[in-house]
Amino acid sequence: MTNELILAQNHLPISSGSLDQYIQRINAIPMLTAAEEHELGIRLAEHDELDAAQKLIMPHLRFVVRVARGYQGYGLPLADLIQEGNVGLMKAVKRFKPDRNVRLVSFAVHWIRAEIHEFVLRNWRIVKIATTKAQRKLFFNLRSSKKRLGWFSQEEVEGVAKDLGVKPETVLEMEARLANYDMAFDSGTDDDDDSYAAPASFVASPISDPARQLESDDWKQQQMQVLAESMDQLDERSKDILMSRWLDDDNKATLHDLADKYQVSAERIRQLEKNAMKKLRTSFEA
Repeated sequence: MTNELILAQNHLPISSGSLDQYIQRINAIPMLTAAEEHELGIRLAEHDELDAAQKLIMPHLRFVVRVARGYQGYGLPLADLIQEGNVGLMKAVKRFKPDRNVRLVSFAVHWIRAEIHEFVLRNWRIVKIATTKAQRKLFFNLRSSKKRLGWFSQEEVEGVAKDLGVKPETVLEMEARLANYDMAFDSGTDDDDDSYAAPASFVASPISDPARQLESDDWKQQQMQVLAESMDQLDERSKDILMSRWLDDDNKATLHDLADKYQVSAERIRQLEKNAMKKLRTSFEA
């Protein structure tokens, strides 16, 4: 049994564009008498009749809307709150026991609120702020417990903690969490306020360790100094061969180019190059 199945069979989809029409149509569905509700409950419990479940659900959709309206202050779409409440209603219908002489609306309110609570906690903030039972209780009761704007006084904290059966420290922690707001981890666009510093600005880069960067720069400087001193110890021809073959980024010379320049064979240029590289390697290993 799914919410989509029940609503689709009755052509009552919930969407932001047709929410008013949806509410108008469910308010037109007549309520069940206690006897009718009991009979449908028996049919569902004993024979698992989908038609009986549907007839139990439809008249109570208006009650879901009424409960969902109480959670609009959390900034979430009413249509989504209603949708989640409908899921809770269906769970209640599935567990409804007509032999206990309790009306479905009284039994279902717990399941409707539970589903809406879960939805609000999942979607109110990016970071979940209520994970324990005490925190969840405070999340939905703390704002209504405030008698004025601003932070709680110590007396108010102790009063709320006593009323809700939690520790004063838990009340203060939840008040601080509710006062916070979501912040983008990365920096915004160029049009944003320059005074805003994104959290990413304070996270150390794994590839930008100042100590390692300084060590790397010192090593490169030392190697360049060794290279310059080693090149100065070479004769002019060997130095020119290495410069032309390896250090000229714009126009590297070939063996034949240098052979023509010095009027020797390409093999001789290769030998001179090899000997010069060997001398440089010896200087670096020293």
